[in-house]
Amino acid sequence: MITPPAGPTLLGVDVILVGSVLAGIAAAAVLLAIYAAVTVTDPMAKRLKALNARRDELKSGIVTAKARKRQSLVQRTDTTEKMKDTLQGMKVLQESQIKIIQQKLAQAGYRNKEYAVIVIFARMVLPVVLGFLGVIVLYWSDTFPDWSSFKRFMAFAALVIGGYKGPELFLKNKTTKRTAEIRKGLPDALDLLVICAEAGLTVDAAFNRVAKELGRAYPELGDEFALTAIELSFLTERRQAFENFAYRVDLDAVKGVVTTMIQTERYGTPLASALRVLSAEFRNERMMRAEEKAARLPAIMTVPLILFILPVLFIVILGPAACSISDAFSGGGPGAK
Repeated sequence: MITPPAGPTLLGVDVILVGSVLAGIAAAAVLLAIYAAVTVTDPMAKRLKALNARRDELKSGIVTAKARKRQSLVQRTDTTEKMKDTLQGMKVLQESQIKIIQQKLAQAGYRNKEYAVIVIFARMVLPVVLGFLGVIVLYWSDTFPDWSSFKRFMAFAALVIGGYKGPELFLKNKTTKRTAEIRKGLPDALDLLVICAEAGLTVDAAFNRVAKELGRAYPELGDEFALTAIELSFLTERRQAFENFAYRVDLDAVKGVVTTMIQTERYGTPLASALRVLSAEFRNERMMRAEEKAARLPAIMTVPLILFILPVLFIVILGPAACSISDAFSGGGPGAK
C-alpha cells in the first residue's frame, strides 16, 4: 500500500520542504547582511597607517630626489636577503626585471619594494613544487586510474604553467580592479581640485583636501592623492611627486593629469581651467563607456533569458494546464468504471 505524501506537492516536489529551505537561505542572508552592517570598517584605516610610514620616511631623509638612489633604497629583511642571494647565485635575477615587478606591485597597491624579490622567487619555486606534487598525485599514487596518459600530461602541464603564471596573474588582477576604481572616481576628484584651486589652496593642500573628501567613496584614489600630497610637501622636486603618481597608477587619464600639473608648475598656466577641461573629457568618456555597456546589454541578456527566464515562464503558464490534463488522465475517461 502506497502511503500518501506528508504535505502538498507541486509537480512531484514537496512544497513545504522547498519553502523551508528557501526560508533558511533567507534567514542566513539576513544574518549575513546584519553582520556586514555591524562590522563595517573604515576603508582608509590601513592606508593611513601606510601613508604615515611614508611621511616618516620622507621626514627622515630616506627618500632622495635622485632616481638611482631612490630605487636602490629598499628595506630588506633576512628572508628577502636570502631569496635575493639565492636568485643571484643562480644568475636569474636582473635589475630590469626587479624594476618591472616593482612597478607592477606599486600599480597593484603594494608599497613595499622588497616584495619584488618574493614574486620572482615564487615564479621560480612554484612550478617546481606544483610539478612535483603533480607527479606524485598523477603518476606515483595513481589517484586517477581512469585518466589517459595525455590527460595526465595536460594536468601536469597546467600545474607547472599555473605555478609560473600565478603570481603575475594575481598582480594583474589586483591592478585591473584598482585601476577601475581609480578611473571611476577621477572625474569627481578633478572637479574637487578645480574648486580647491579656485578657492586659493595650494596644490599639495588641494590634493590633501580631495583625499579626505573622497577617501571613503574611493579609497584607492584617496590613497594615491594623499600620498601625492605628502610627496609634494617633502620632496625637493615637485615634478618627481607627480611622476610618482603616474608611476603608481596604470591609467592614461592619470598620465594626462600629471602632464597638465607639470606644465602648470613649469609655465604658470591657470590650473583651474586646465583641470576643468580634463574633467569634462573624463566625464564624457565615462558616459560613453556607460552607453557602450547599455548597447551591449540586449546581446548579453539573451543567454540568461533563454536558460533561466523562459523555462520558468513556460512552467508558470503551462503548469496548471499540465496538472489538469494529468488529473483527467489519471481519473480515467468519461466511460471509465
